[in-house]
Amino acid sequence: MLNTAEAARFLRVSQASIRRWADSGRLPVSRVGGRRERRFKESDLVAFLDRSPAQTEGAVNVGGAQVSAPGHVACFYSTDEGGLRLSIPFLAEGVRRGQPSILVAGEPLVARYTAALNLRPGDEFTAMSFAGGTAVMAIAEWEQRLSELVAGGATMIRIVGEMSSEREMFDSEEEMLRYEEAFDLMSRRYPVIVICQYDARAFTGVTLVRALKAHPDLFDLRLGSFLN
Repeated sequence: MLNTAEAARFLRVSQASIRRWADSGRLPVSRVGGRRERRFKESDLVAFLDRSPAQTEGAVNVGGAQVSAPGHVACFYSTDEGGLRLSIPFLAEGVRRGQPSILVAGEPLVARYTAALNLRPGDEFTAMSFAGGTAVMAIAEWEQRLSELVAGGATMIRIVGEMSSEREMFDSEEEMLRYEEAFDLMSRRYPVIVICQYDARAFTGVTLVRALKAHPDLFDLRLGSFLN
């Protein structure tokens, strides 16, 4: 039986994440001693890592490609219209199905999205941004948010990240790319499909190549479907 710190090292996550997953019921836990300290079986931790995507609602059509949850893909666009070609139908379907649908962006992109989606009161749509400027803090915020959604019964979560906006939320472009790489690993534990939107007018070729490498799911799909 492993304690919280040992379980965190085993899964290569923070102790806060372990506590959240245990308290929400996603990770089996035992309580021992008068202080009711958490203890974890190694076999349960392995099963948590190996959790099958089949436990989610399945696949979503994105530009003619079937993206299975958990999935993390990147789209590249060079016009304002191209930037909405895949992301608006993706979010609109999630809103229609009552699935949590999240946009990570700042203004004026949030206004463009909300107008295009024609939202109604009560729709499961959230626009958010990060505070703190580091990949570690952003990943911790995602872990808390996603854990809460799953604990609330969500079986499919849709996320669109507008990376030209997200870059401004981090201390540097390098920190944003570190976040992308860490997010790809973290997101595998949740029933999410994520589209990271890259405006080719706003990034260098070197950054776009690193973005491709941070989204390995693209290489099992038709890459041309994600070029706008």
